Amino acid sequence: MKATGTVKKILANYEGENPGVKGKLCQILMHGKLGGTGKLIILPVDQGFEHGPARSFAPNPPAYDPHYHYKLAIDAGLSAYAAPLGPLEAGADTFAGQIPTILKVNSANSLMSATAGKNQAVTASVDDALRLGCAAIGFTIYPGSDNALDMMEEIVEMRREAAACGIATVIWSYPRGEAISKDGETAIDITSYAAHMAALLGAHVIKVKLSTDHLELGEAKKVYEAEKIDISTQAARVADCVKAALNGRRLIVFSGGSKKGADSVYDDARAIRDGGGNGSIIGRNSFQRDRDEALAMLGKLVEIYKGRD
Repeated sequence: MKATGTVKKILANYEGENPGVKGKLCQILMHGKLGGTGKLIILPVDQGFEHGPARSFAPNPPAYDPHYHYKLAIDAGLSAYAAPLGPLEAGADTFAGQIPTILKVNSANSLMSATAGKNQAVTASVDDALRLGCAAIGFTIYPGSDNALDMMEEIVEMRREAAACGIATVIWSYPRGEAISKDGETAIDITSYAAHMAALLGAHVIKVKLSTDHLELGEAKKVYEAEKIDISTQAARVADCVKAALNGRRLIVFSGGSKKGADSVYDDARAIRDGGGNGSIIGRNSFQRDRDEALAMLGKLVEIYKGRD
């Protein structure tokens, strides 16, 4: 597999990394229908942990089977498939080598009490990722949570261990918790801050949510207004997050969120593309749809990221 000039330029931004990590990033960037373009579409299926099986899979019952997700990601020509330990193990042999995989190594759940604080349990290891042939580990942090410092310390150690084994790290950076409001979870100043934190922690790929034009922090609001930072459109807000990701030196992808109409999914992708983001990590908006509908939608997203729509 020969890397394109675009991919080589991206990999050159990771100056402190070893060839193993760069090789895994190259594997993801060169795979599937967007291979070589610098754009990514990743299928994440960790929602069963967070929301429970019925909420996640009952809208499309074949999706209870982990093999369904491997097949969907492969047949759609996606860049990678991300899931917790159990689902990856359930298809690791059958689908070995057919798509890059990302082992989600921590997870939350909906059965915790409201007083427990926003946190995630570590549910898998770097050794598991090695055994399963994964290209990367995935880890969630909650900036704004009283537990955020512990989560950051956990991923610093796991990232160091993974990099030593030649495995890349994807950080889901999702603001939530005691320090911010519900609106603040997707405020542009908070989202960009979250993206920047992930970059500073050494993430090779950063995952954040698309943001609103709300400004949560008073001191940040002063700067956004004084410097006339454009946050008027989704594309402009994506561009602000890209700047926060070390001025585009780190790959940044945006989550699809809860299931919505296909046109909204396409509009989001166009905004990500036009704002300079690297793509989508889209779960419920794909696997909660009928397979044929999902394949058609993912195919159109590929065309959007290729600039053909």
